[in-house]
Amino acid sequence: MKDSARELLAAIDAAPTDRSTGGGVACVYAPVRLWHWVNAAAILVLSSTGYLIGTGTPEMSGEASSNFLFGYIRFAHFTAGYVLSVGFLLRIYWALMGNAHAMQIFYVPLWRACFWREVYHEIRRYAFLKGNPERGLVHNRLAQLAMFFMFTQTITFLVVTGFALYGQGAGTDSWQYKAFGWVFSIWRNSHDVHTWHHLGLWAIVMFALVHIYAVIREDVMSHRSFSSTVSGERRFGD
Repeated sequence: MKDSARELLAAIDAAPTDRSTGGGVACVYAPVRLWHWVNAAAILVLSSTGYLIGTGTPEMSGEASSNFLFGYIRFAHFTAGYVLSVGFLLRIYWALMGNAHAMQIFYVPLWRACFWREVYHEIRRYAFLKGNPERGLVHNRLAQLAMFFMFTQTITFLVVTGFALYGQGAGTDSWQYKAFGWVFSIWRNSHDVHTWHHLGLWAIVMFALVHIYAVIREDVMSHRSFSSTVSGERRFGD
């Protein structure tokens, strides 16, 4: 088992830089591309409904019994939360079953000097102090670092705290509370869990803004249209 893990991690570090647009490569990245857009839609719904849940909705006229706006918002939030969670589990499965590139957002070799050298190179490139990327990875090293800390870790935190809060409403006998109720041993006050969960929303929003900027910048610098990003045709190192 340890030997297999070492081989996988070594393969990630030595992943080839050639990313041709052949049919075989398209098949390899199709699950990740599908997950990306389903995940983006779920995050958009979660962010908008989560903001309304945390800050409140506009006052509705008429009797409260005739208005179910907040109920619909909560339903959309919970549904999108399940979609995000299932998609994240499938993404973990694909990371284990796919090629070396599929594992990148879950593995960051912080102890390697060459990793930080490439991160520094990418920081200079995004600051327009360097030209071409260090190497043509699926994610360059700076993107890999951002994906791991700002996305993967934040999504994990949001899923755990989200199901813990959902478990409170579902009851102590629910599987959500039995699986995630331990969160309340860290934060005794459920309001604190709500606050941290809400802060996670803003972490994802900041990540999304930086991500969109990086995508558009890459398309501009590589002289490709924005539609190439949407369709997944863009490739680093072109």
